[in-house]
Amino acid sequence: MDLEARKISFVQEFLRLESEEIVIHLENLLHKQKVELLDQEMKSMNVDQFNKEIDQSLDDAKNSRIISAKDLKSKFQKWD
Repeated sequence: MDLEARKISFVQEFLRLESEEIVIHLENLLHKQKVELLDQEMKSMNVDQFNKEIDQSLDDAKNSRIISAKDLKSKFQKWD
């Protein structure tokens, strides 16, 4: 079963729940897992990764794969 099918199956099962206690437990578990994932993503990068990202940024700038802050701001203002 692929991820999308598993998510649909989980949501269907979740919607059949009658116990508020189980819903609260699942909410708490989801929140805990999201916090742990965020903590993992926010860990400091090592020097090699930092240098790799700098090199990638310089290459992007050199090859015109960037957008100015002014242009980016104007794109978001059009959505308001």
